Amino acid sequence: MNTHLYLRASTKDQDANRAKVALEAFATEKGLTIVGTYSENVSGTKLDRPELMRLLAVAQPGEILLCESVDRLSRLSQTDWETLKATIKAKGLRLVVADLPTSHMMVKDKGITGQIMDVINDMLIELMQTMARLDQEKRVSRINQGLANKRVAEPDWKPAGKGKDAVLWAKVQALTIKHPTMSADQIAKLADCGVATVYRIKRETK
Repeated sequence: MNTHLYLRASTKDQDANRAKVALEAFATEKGLTIVGTYSENVSGTKLDRPELMRLLAVAQPGEILLCESVDRLSRLSQTDWETLKATIKAKGLRLVVADLPTSHMMVKDKGITGQIMDVINDMLIELMQTMARLDQEKRVSRINQGLANKRVAEPDWKPAGKGKDAVLWAKVQALTIKHPTMSADQIAKLADCGVATVYRIKRETK
């Protein structure tokens, strides 16, 4: 079965390829055929990651998205996590997490037992995603406390901010209205953005 490896590390000081050998061994053990490897150093809190978006754009229905652990795929907010899940589902991909044994059932054809395991697996993935998100929120809380302390020490100091890309949102919305039958993949290519961004904009502007 065709498989796409996704490798992610949070910063340039970490090696996103650290898990590559282990995932390749896992794929060999399961009889999977690796057709693409996507590696990047970017925060798991970001939905629009170049390599993840490239994977989602080229992967075909029925193929596998293989990652080391849930937190390598996502430390997203609940809203962005729902968007990513919807994107994976819409693409017809099978999500397999190496350190989550219940997800290994996704490499097989599923009968009644497989359907039951699907339910259990989805629950575990949700739990692990929640734990990853809460861990991230704790980190953010510590950072915010540090910023608060800095503001006390330096009242005139202000952090740089980043707002929503209004131009991109308007472009996607215009394309969606003008071409209602166009796929999310096609709109993403025309708007020069990730597929997940298109799904998120569509959902939040309904």
